[in-house]
Amino acid sequence: MNKLNLKIEIDENSGFCFGVTNAINKAEEVLDHNHELYCLGELVHNEEEIARLQKKGLKIIHNYELKNIKNTKVLFRAHGEPPESYKLAEKNNNNIIDASCPTILKIQKLIKEAFQNNENIYIYGKHNHPEIIGLTGQVDNKAIVFEDINELKLRTLPEKLTLFSQTTKDINSFYEIVDFLKQNGIDVKVQNTICRKVYRRQKDLKDFAESHDKIILVAGKNSSNGKVLYNECKKINPDSYFISSVQQINKQWFKKNESIGICGATSTPMWLMKEVEKSLKSL
Repeated sequence: MNKLNLKIEIDENSGFCFGVTNAINKAEEVLDHNHELYCLGELVHNEEEIARLQKKGLKIIHNYELKNIKNTKVLFRAHGEPPESYKLAEKNNNNIIDASCPTILKIQKLIKEAFQNNENIYIYGKHNHPEIIGLTGQVDNKAIVFEDINELKLRTLPEKLTLFSQTTKDINSFYEIVDFLKQNGIDVKVQNTICRKVYRRQKDLKDFAESHDKIILVAGKNSSNGKVLYNECKKINPDSYFISSVQQINKQWFKKNESIGICGATSTPMWLMKEVEKSLKSL
């Protein structure tokens, strides 16, 4: 059978951001010596990378399980944690391996300052996302979180509010919300807390998506950043496909001699994108 002879390029800007790289490096450093490490929540929103680390001894626990973990090492991932997590881990004599992203820590500080100034805090983000839980925990959960502007009832909004964003949200959507609120007479203090790397990647990805016949976006099914980037690709190139593993590749998507671009989220490991490349070359 003749091969499809696909021309394949991996987006050089795709793959782990600093926060995720730092968290994984810290986890592997412990695992290489201890062969066991508890991690509060998924270290990264990528099933394939989690499976790789679990083979090395990483044990994922949920927040409600933290009270039963004592006298061991617990890793706090890049998403950041609320103060309660630190208190509980320390109370149980655990050694905290803190891999909170520096960007997230800065945002947590900003939100605390806004709270101390009695500002009305609103956060554009995904309900129950770990980053959001960490942020709202800084202000005794007295922040309003919304995923869509339609969740907010204009008549109940304060005259003045401070608007933050989850780091992986779409920047265009964020400023559309800002404009909408201002047009309806609300005084908005804008805190653009979208990660600069996420924003730059979103911009760069448009050129990448335009330059190929088909796009394969590789990301975990729970990756917020992956969904945002996939939607950006789809706008530019309708022949874009979202996969979480090599097994989801469908040969029927491709024609002979096509140019294929492979890209990923900030939580997508480069080794996984290379596996996708290898699989496409064998078609």
